[in-house]
Amino acid sequence: MNKSNDLKNLTEEELLQRRQDARKELFNLSLQRTSGQLEKPSRIRELRRDIARVNTFLRQQQTKKEPAR
Repeated sequence: MNKSNDLKNLTEEELLQRRQDARKELFNLSLQRTSGQLEKPSRIRELRRDIARVNTFLRQQQTKKEPAR
């Protein structure tokens, strides 16, 4: 997945799709880890951070849409 600069230009639907893809990959990697077939353990950490990054951008977009109180 890409870094913050690339995520800024994506729509909400694209961000949701990226988050879903990352979660699926993270699930698959966790299964590989339990079976001892995981080649790059650092990829799990990268995915967790990427998911958090996407969630941050999604939340920022949601707060822009909400009316000010």
